[in-house]
Amino acid sequence: MEELFADFVVIGSGPAGQKGAVQAAKLGKSVVLVEREEHLGGASLNSGTIPSKSLKEAILDLTEFYQKSFYAKTDAVKEVSINDLNFRLHMILDSQRGHLRKQCEKNDIRIVHGTAQFEEKNRLLVLDSEKKVLFRIRFDYALISTGSKPRNPKNVPFDSEKVLDSTRLLSIDHVPKTLTVLGGGIVGAEYASYFAALGTKVTVVDKRSHLLPLLDNEIGLHLQKSLGEIGLKVVGNSKFDEVKKTEEGVALHLQSGEKIESEMLLYALGRMANVEGLGIEKVGITVDSKGFIPVNPLFQTVVPHIYAAGDVIGPPALAATSFEQGRLAARHAFGAQTHYFSHFYPIGIYTIPEISSCGYTEEQLKELGFHYEVGRAYYYEIARNQLAGMDSGLFKILFHAETLEILGIHIIGRGATENIHIGQVAMTFNARIDYFIDQVFNYPTYAEGYRIAALNGFNKIKHKR
Repeated sequence: MEELFADFVVIGSGPAGQKGAVQAAKLGKSVVLVEREEHLGGASLNSGTIPSKSLKEAILDLTEFYQKSFYAKTDAVKEVSINDLNFRLHMILDSQRGHLRKQCEKNDIRIVHGTAQFEEKNRLLVLDSEKKVLFRIRFDYALISTGSKPRNPKNVPFDSEKVLDSTRLLSIDHVPKTLTVLGGGIVGAEYASYFAALGTKVTVVDKRSHLLPLLDNEIGLHLQKSLGEIGLKVVGNSKFDEVKKTEEGVALHLQSGEKIESEMLLYALGRMANVEGLGIEKVGITVDSKGFIPVNPLFQTVVPHIYAAGDVIGPPALAATSFEQGRLAARHAFGAQTHYFSHFYPIGIYTIPEISSCGYTEEQLKELGFHYEVGRAYYYEIARNQLAGMDSGLFKILFHAETLEILGIHIIGRGATENIHIGQVAMTFNARIDYFIDQVFNYPTYAEGYRIAALNGFNKIKHKR
């Protein structure tokens, strides 16, 4: 057993852990990063954000998805093998893992592999797979950034071939002909759209009436219509009773009595924090009713020198927000100038078509009693979209009808997660809707959708006056 000391010990190398460790090192502190798995990067890099988005780009490219609009309409999909997809995926994973390890080396961050377990408030054990103690680490401050994992209820017969979660899905040996996705949230909607683009007959089952209810309703309905056009079916207002494996595949039994059969089933009903075996109870930390570690606005747990950030503390549980949470936690721990975590940030959903938004939805504005107006620019109005393959899409800008202040921006369509940042910056500086009217945008670009939408909305106000 090796004895170590660190100013800052970080448990988990996902987005929050990465940035927390690097920030502490930049402040001149000694840092030890403890990672249970063979590869750095956590679920975000190895089984979540990067793999799913890598698969999306590979699918769009290999199926020539956007080129179809230039030629005769056909239901035929260019066949893509699982080997084609995995080749792309592993190239990207290897590159990202190498970059992360180099970053740690450059900043003199000591990497220790094993399972972390608190021994006391300033001491941590690192165990191997047989529970043998490899390291005992004494620390001044700690950051718990152990992330989350797919929720696996005991009444669902998970395996690696038929009944899958989002991690197991990455190991399938072929593209299924039929797939049932249980859950219409972000993970379920993303993977459902990917397999539909591959030509798989996909059925999404959810207790809610439509996919992604967190979205502005108009955007959510636009998504569902677009997915319907590539063959995806949604069974809403339905709860499952039982999942059964059959000789042919999987049978999903609904409480309504309906049975849906498919070759594979993806269970995508939530994730849970990775806290098992961490020993947080030994230092007085308990999880909340949803299983997450409570923290204050500075990311301190009830033990002030032990911080937590990322998925392990619950929503928003985005890689982008986790990066910033980890960085801010490290800055506060060592007395560097910092600020509270901003609750104004974009949300990116990488479905096909992709979606991004920031600010209020139209439903929220109605509930709050705002006097607002809406500006829209449909993708068919944008020349750049016609050049790129006629994707279905929409820019939607919500603004105050009197002050013209921008209240919310919602984009669905190609480039949405990139283009949202223009609107995000404008809103950060309290821009009015006429800001987009007075600016010159490159032509042809997707970004000029802002100007088209702004003119559309402003003309509605102008005509009312």
